[in-house]
Amino acid sequence: MAIPWLAVLQSVPWTDVIKNAPKVADGAKKLWSTIGRKSPASKVEVPNEYPAMSPDAKTINALQTQLAAVEASVADLHEQMLASSELIKSLADQNTQLIKRIELNRVRVVWLTGVTVIFGIVAISSFVLTLIR
Repeated sequence: MAIPWLAVLQSVPWTDVIKNAPKVADGAKKLWSTIGRKSPASKVEVPNEYPAMSPDAKTINALQTQLAAVEASVADLHEQMLASSELIKSLADQNTQLIKRIELNRVRVVWLTGVTVIFGIVAISSFVLTLIR
């Protein structure tokens, strides 16, 4: 079960991921600042229909109703876009933190490998010296 995960983790180009993490975070911040500044479309009140209207007035009233529906839909989409860009910014920040921790762990593993090699050499040397005496 662990072998497929190991293969996946080994196939990830970690140097590229680490190198591009700040770019992803900056892009998400720019997206959030761009989207966050825009105000949602204002909602327009639709006048009530009057039964004794001319055909032109009915057409205008129908267009106003459709326009109000479209503006409400645009406002909803804008709110969804704000939520999505906030999520993207949050994920980019988490990605940056994750990359920093991965890099720290990589450095620790390299350090521990060096220490283990040194202790191995000392142990083998001690063993060889013990056998020689």
